[in-house]
Amino acid sequence: MADLKEMMVQYPSEDVTVRAYLVGEKGSAKRPAIIVIQEWWGLSDHIKDIARRFANEGYVAIAPDLYSRLGYKVATDPNEAGKLMNALRQEDGLKDLNATVSYLKTVPEADANRIGVTGFCMGGSYTLMLPCVNPAVKAAVPFYGWIPNPDTPLQKLACPLLYFYGEDDSFIPRDDVQRLAAALKKYNKPGEIKTYPGAGHAFFRDTDKNVYKPAAAKDAWARTLAFFKKYLA
Repeated sequence: MADLKEMMVQYPSEDVTVRAYLVGEKGSAKRPAIIVIQEWWGLSDHIKDIARRFANEGYVAIAPDLYSRLGYKVATDPNEAGKLMNALRQEDGLKDLNATVSYLKTVPEADANRIGVTGFCMGGSYTLMLPCVNPAVKAAVPFYGWIPNPDTPLQKLACPLLYFYGEDDSFIPRDDVQRLAAALKKYNKPGEIKTYPGAGHAFFRDTDKNVYKPAAAKDAWARTLAFFKKYLA
């Protein structure tokens, strides 16, 4: 395990102050950076743990609180989580993620030319959209995020994509994932979709044994690390 430095930071995004969890190895060497985008629950301990896992792999990792403009809330009830997610307008979420990219450019240890993004559920949706509006993102790994419909934003996808999906996902229709594959081909965008049989939505969330699929999660993590190593090297 690396010797990590972790802290809560804050930075402006228009009229709101975004809070975020920032973690990386101690030392001044510049390293590639990964933005870790939350599930609908908020900036939970699970998301912070994923950020630490990236830090232990040699990245600067930042997990922004996308509910900053909603009062920095973390939900434990799915009904509350759904209300929070629906209360956040996508354009506001993307503004705050663009602000996160800008903030990373001020972090001495972060290499602003090597920024990747990953996210889960709601965060997977934002992971798919962010590189369509911000060319500073060089690699994107969405886990089971919603696919934009119509798919026109994907015309501006600025980086390679690795999308993870559980075959038994009850939130993301399989037809939508097939539509994503067709859009990548139609717009000539580099992308791969990895589907896991027997896995459902949130199969990576190891804090919930009802959904966690260890084999799929382990494989997806290995593929994620290899993907970021390839495109952020």
